Amino acid sequence: MKPLICLKDIHKSYPLDGFDLEILKGIDLTINAGEFVAIMGPSGSGKSTLMNILGCLDTPSSGQYLLDGKNVENLNADELAVLRNQKIGFVFQGFNLLSRTSAIENVELPMVYAGLDDETRRQKAEAALISVGLKDRMHHLPNQLSGGQQQRVAIARAIVNDAPIIFADEPTGNLDTKMSVEIMQLFTKLNRDLKRTIILVTHEEDIALYAQRIIKIVDGEIHSDSLNKAKAKK
Repeated sequence: MKPLICLKDIHKSYPLDGFDLEILKGIDLTINAGEFVAIMGPSGSGKSTLMNILGCLDTPSSGQYLLDGKNVENLNADELAVLRNQKIGFVFQGFNLLSRTSAIENVELPMVYAGLDDETRRQKAEAALISVGLKDRMHHLPNQLSGGQQQRVAIARAIVNDAPIIFADEPTGNLDTKMSVEIMQLFTKLNRDLKRTIILVTHEEDIALYAQRIIKIVDGEIHSDSLNKAKAKK
């Protein structure tokens, strides 16, 4: 089986005061379909840069990135946008919901870009919101929802296009402990029941332990890549 994600010798640098600041230093990484992977590292380690490259929000300075067999660096901006819409759902720490738009309209947004008709968008958005436990909150605005509910809307938006990969960047960073547990249980369910590939960026050990595999980034390099023994025993 070909890996869903394959990085080969990925480097990323940014110009800074007349020289190049190297953030990623030769990353080699494969992730198979159906995995639940946590990427950890201290601030400045390169984990967010790696997530942006994996999510096709940024491009490497050098190296090769194959996403579901496609050579990402050969795609133009429009092709990357289509790839993200079809293959990737994003969940961010700040929820990134449109503030004057209802929950169901926020969830419909990726399908607008995909060109789906109104009726199909509404049906799929309703089903996605029901699946994350928000049947009675579909027409609420974000400011009428708790932080945990807003993150559920974001998750519904991430899964509504049936994208096989969900990237979650510090998804519990703005939530209390109880809400964090509920959100991570939801990611676990999506991985287990819907076979979605989950790639989670976090600096919190207790959140990373929900994943089956934990990758630690230090100074732009993979410091360790190991199976979560606690998960393996279950």
